[in-house]
Amino acid sequence: MPLAPLPGVDVAFGVLGDTPYSDTEVVKLDALIDRMNAQELAFVVHVGDIGTSAATQACGDAWLEARKRQFARLRHPFILLPGDNEWSDCARHGQDPQSRLARWREIFCTDSRALALERQPGHCENVRWEAGGMAFIGLNVPGGGRPDLRDARMAATLEWLDESLARAEQRGAERIFILMHADPRFERAGPGDAYARLRGVLATHAAWFSGRLVLVHGDTHAYRDDEPLPGLRRLEMWGAPFVSWLRASVAQGDLRVKAGW
Repeated sequence: MPLAPLPGVDVAFGVLGDTPYSDTEVVKLDALIDRMNAQELAFVVHVGDIGTSAATQACGDAWLEARKRQFARLRHPFILLPGDNEWSDCARHGQDPQSRLARWREIFCTDSRALALERQPGHCENVRWEAGGMAFIGLNVPGGGRPDLRDARMAATLEWLDESLARAEQRGAERIFILMHADPRFERAGPGDAYARLRGVLATHAAWFSGRLVLVHGDTHAYRDDEPLPGLRRLEMWGAPFVSWLRASVAQGDLRVKAGW
């Protein structure tokens, strides 16, 4: 479904995730890129999972490099975040997750076109940028339900989140977007589960920012636009087998979201 142009907005951007998972979806994604290219967007973000975790797809170099070439067709600045299929789930296929994350960084940690993107030293997949008076924070938080988030990498990710949120507040950001792959399982929260610490951090900041915080994620392949915590708006993308994107736009402080196919 083509989206009508947006007149008079402060900023508009595109988000997608959890695609392509097959050769058929690769073809559909090419067509989707053409439709996004027809839009005036400040940037486009893919929140992770650019293939299944099979060695012939996201756990293999050839598939990752092919997706890099495919996303280079976008005329807008493009930011890619890692999903679980690109690294943490590669252990299922006898590969070392840390080696796969290192390879992801080699392929994708390059400066985004025409976007002042700041990367976390030592963890280049964690990023932040600003547009239209708003702050955007990209994080490496793999989905899949039960990743091991107790390591030093995750501690660094949460430090980056805290630092970036403090910076956004200092600069008076009108709205702050946190983008990552994982669904933190708000609806199935239980003590000691993988995302408990992250949910606690989000709850604290949502209360502090009082309606200015927006979480954008993928992972479960089901579209949602809701408020899982007081003060936190959550947007989740459709994912495979659906190949779609969300156009988010802000005009006079009002955040509007529209799905495109």
